[in-house]
Amino acid sequence: MAPAPQQPTPSETIITDASSENNNVTITGKIYTRVRLATKSDLSHIYQLFYQIHVYHNYTHLYKATESSLANLLFKENPLPLFYGPSVLLLEVSPTPFNEPKNTTNEGFKPVLTTFDLKFPVVEGEVEEFRSKYDDKSDAYIAGYAFFYANYSCFNDKPGFYFESLYFRESYRKLGMGKLLFGTVSSIAADNGFVSVDGIVAVWNKKSYDFYINMGVEIFDEFRYGKLHGENLQKYADKGKIEEETC
Repeated sequence: MAPAPQQPTPSETIITDASSENNNVTITGKIYTRVRLATKSDLSHIYQLFYQIHVYHNYTHLYKATESSLANLLFKENPLPLFYGPSVLLLEVSPTPFNEPKNTTNEGFKPVLTTFDLKFPVVEGEVEEFRSKYDDKSDAYIAGYAFFYANYSCFNDKPGFYFESLYFRESYRKLGMGKLLFGTVSSIAADNGFVSVDGIVAVWNKKSYDFYINMGVEIFDEFRYGKLHGENLQKYADKGKIEEETC
């Protein structure tokens, strides 16, 4: 996700094509971003983004989530303390500046506002599908997300973060926004007493691998990722009950 060298655009221009054939927004010059905690109003967008990352990895046959199941996972009525349960940060983009946040007491996290100088035009080709529902700003669009939650280890007396996934829609890759989103999660960890940010790094994806290395992530080659799931996991279902019946 590191920015690639391109010829700079000489001036800032906002071009909007709202024709029925091509309902796109093309942004050149500057693009404004806001990183914020997801809310329940973002459910449809989170569901679509989670599906898209499954498409990217050719894992759509494994995608079992629904908007209802995601609501139960992410927005429980009695949630864990902030950042201890499943947490989603969304990165929104706009051709116009975001207003400074007025009140974040209820959310517990102040949105991060940033401006990027674009070196090539960015086309938002799914205007209605990814238009933000967070506030009354009508020209804000969901570009990507970070999904993380607290994890624990007997090697530390404090929790860390498990960084489950980072994803951007295709139009918003190679702009440096990955650094902003991963960096924001890392800042939350450092500022709130978490001891690490752990996650899986795909060795086959060199760009992703190099990105995390450049962000300061240390790779432990002596460990391999293991997973007990599916039929192998279900073999253990009611194992205690079966053993009691056979005694």
